[in-house]
Amino acid sequence: MKFTKMQGAGNDYVYVDCFKETVQDPAAAAIKVSNRNFGIGSDGLILIMPSEVADVRMRMFNSDGSESEMCGNGIRCVAKYAYDHGIVSKKEITAETGAGILTLQLFTDSGDKVEKVRVNMGPPRLTRKEIPMLGNPDEKVVSQPLNVLHSTFNITCASMGNPHCVIFVDDVGNFPVEKYGPIIENHELFPRRTNVEFVQIISRTEVRQRTWERGAGETLACGTGSSAVTAACILNGLTEKKIVNHLLGGDLEMEWSEDGNIYMTGPAVEVFSGEIEL
Repeated sequence: MKFTKMQGAGNDYVYVDCFKETVQDPAAAAIKVSNRNFGIGSDGLILIMPSEVADVRMRMFNSDGSESEMCGNGIRCVAKYAYDHGIVSKKEITAETGAGILTLQLFTDSGDKVEKVRVNMGPPRLTRKEIPMLGNPDEKVVSQPLNVLHSTFNITCASMGNPHCVIFVDDVGNFPVEKYGPIIENHELFPRRTNVEFVQIISRTEVRQRTWERGAGETLACGTGSSAVTAACILNGLTEKKIVNHLLGGDLEMEWSEDGNIYMTGPAVEVFSGEIEL
């Protein structure tokens, strides 16, 4: 299988051009290629595929083989690959995902290679039935208490096509993400499990985020998570509608626009290409 390794703010995936390649068992392939000791090493596998309703289609598999609806950092790299490798020739494209069809604006360097992508992530879905969470289906979860390991956290939850649970902490750098992340991910409140974002407010325009990603553990960045964090910050009155989110792998520019959609702008980088035997 031919592949290309790419990363967006350190959130790295193995990409396969399914305009040319066929992956018979993506779940098993994801587990193999993601292994950082015996595989290529990544947060998962992303397939770049033809679409009947958009310019390209993205399927995303976590490092444990489970399939997720969307990946904000991943979709920027899909856009870069599609443009740089000639699948598309325009600088505004559409991508079909498990979370719907998204529109992406491409910014190129002097060599006409994509270096940054702005993604319309769509509106946050805020009710329990949309996330999904157990409980009153039409209720929004904003700063509600959750008891975990004899600790109480105030959680704000949203879906950006995949579920997110946002928790504000005073010192995210020293917060034990690996202790609380997996327990909240698998909490009975979340029938499809959840991604968990731990966030420190720096100012009205800056935050710092660490992510426990469903099916992958802590990752260097999460674009859908950053979008959910943007919504959570504003719903709790903590920031303006435009913020810079500092993640372990880099910065993302975020905006909850007046049109109701959340926009994310960030880097997309091709690391290397190769072949692996599955």
